[in-house]
Amino acid sequence: MDKNDIAIIKSKRKSELIGKSYTTACGMLIIILTLSIFFFIASKGVATFTTDHVSIFDFLFSSTWAPEKIGSRGQPYVGAAIFIAGSIIVSIFAVLVSTPISICSAVFMTEISPKLGEKFLRPAIELFAGIPSVVYGWIGLSILVPFLRNTVGGLGFSLLAAGIVLTIMIFPTIASVAADSLRVLPSDYREAAYALGATRWQTIKGVLIPAALPQIFTGVVLGMARAFGEALAVQMVIGNSIKFPQGLTDPTITLTSIITMDMGNTVAGSAWNNALWSMALLLLLISFGFIILIRRISKRGD
Repeated sequence: MDKNDIAIIKSKRKSELIGKSYTTACGMLIIILTLSIFFFIASKGVATFTTDHVSIFDFLFSSTWAPEKIGSRGQPYVGAAIFIAGSIIVSIFAVLVSTPISICSAVFMTEISPKLGEKFLRPAIELFAGIPSVVYGWIGLSILVPFLRNTVGGLGFSLLAAGIVLTIMIFPTIASVAADSLRVLPSDYREAAYALGATRWQTIKGVLIPAALPQIFTGVVLGMARAFGEALAVQMVIGNSIKFPQGLTDPTITLTSIITMDMGNTVAGSAWNNALWSMALLLLLISFGFIILIRRISKRGD
């Protein structure tokens, strides 16, 4: 081995060391940033319970939202039940409507007409995914809200309007994951089903979709997480009325909406501000819950 070979080996080892160090540093930075964000939000969010002496039960299950008022025990009225219920209802509505449409689109792209799906439907879905949320909200405010007001009734600003907007917003997420999960299935599944005399629809319904179900559920959970955390588009069409909705045409409000509207108008350290931070902490914990659920579903599918 001459000097040139030794120099080349040393250069490769140095490059590998630099690459490994850089990758490790980036990974550690992400971990540190995640922990820092969590502890910062947590330190702000627990002030409602430690400083303002609001019980966790009252915060989660009380519907009284009057942070400027003080109760007999010296605690503010910062019940978040209405906001939590609004987020849950509108997210479930969006998932229930969007999931069947997304799965049907995925089946069309991968099994019915792959060429048409790749040329037209898949680019259209990717285009939907790239549209900013404020554009969805603006379209909903300009077109959907007046349409619902004139056809369904009510003010137009409603749970239904927010649910429809979110349905469209989470459609690309669920459809893309479902399509990818169907596309990566081994061709042996299809060939075995056809060899047993199954039709294409029987193969799709009885073999392919059940085989891809864990990954499809992962897409559904991702869509639910997107719907739960969406703020601006929902705020623009839901009406932002602090009350439980009696029907789909009633306005209501969500956790993200109240945070978006009030965070810039409260004094840092006040009971009102602390309650908003507590809602942000709740949203963060819910996001972690979605991540854990996705990992469990993925492990079951392996």
